[in-house]
Amino acid sequence: MARSALLNVMVQAVRKAGRGLARDFGEVENLQVSMKGPGDFVSAADKRSEQVLFDELKRVRPSYGFLMEERGEVTGEDEQHRWVVDPLDGTTNFLHGIPHFAISLSLEKNGVPVAGVIYNPVLDELYTTEKGAGTFVNDRRLRVSARREIVDCVIGTGVPHLGRPDHGPYLNELRQVMANCAGIRRIGSAALDLAYVASGRLDGFWEHGLNPWDTSAGWLMVKEAGGFVSDLDGKDNIHETGGIVAGNERIHGQLLATLKKA
Repeated sequence: MARSALLNVMVQAVRKAGRGLARDFGEVENLQVSMKGPGDFVSAADKRSEQVLFDELKRVRPSYGFLMEERGEVTGEDEQHRWVVDPLDGTTNFLHGIPHFAISLSLEKNGVPVAGVIYNPVLDELYTTEKGAGTFVNDRRLRVSARREIVDCVIGTGVPHLGRPDHGPYLNELRQVMANCAGIRRIGSAALDLAYVASGRLDGFWEHGLNPWDTSAGWLMVKEAGGFVSDLDGKDNIHETGGIVAGNERIHGQLLATLKKA
């Protein structure tokens, strides 16, 4: 596939940060880890990855702003463009030696994602997308699953953990979806869940309580792979509500309807 100069910049940045994460993952038992909140760890590797991404992107586009998981919002001179960065999505997996985590990076223009990269450095799977140009993994074009009935589908989700509210309402949703699909998967990285929907590995996905850096790149990937993405009310307020539902057109609608029964 032919990448734009901007997407090449993004790929180079995540690959550089990914090399550091892969090295740290190999030494996971020796990482210095601090508590950021109940059940929400932040590691030295997380911070190093974010610094690499910040430095690389700032060097090539010094006027762009940032929205980053660790350091928050950094205003740029260019008010239209900002990088949205999750330097390590799946931190708990990472710290437990589970090789399912990713760097998620998107570029937003006037609040709308126009390019995105999600990279799992352990598997060396590089998902890329640009508005109007499709979604790819390691240069192979992707399409969402073609399944038409939720009863045949494997659905991804994110489970509220220690310190997160709404366990009861979530369990009601889980019961409804479990009773109507072929299987549920809780993988531990919302960015990779969305990349998997774009690739057809998962037929659908839903989760509550997410942040823009969790969903910005994956949102565009699903859309560019022919899928549908919304909040849990079927609207476009994902950043505002923190909830997301994704799938092909038919499964997205069926999953929304199933969740509403809860």
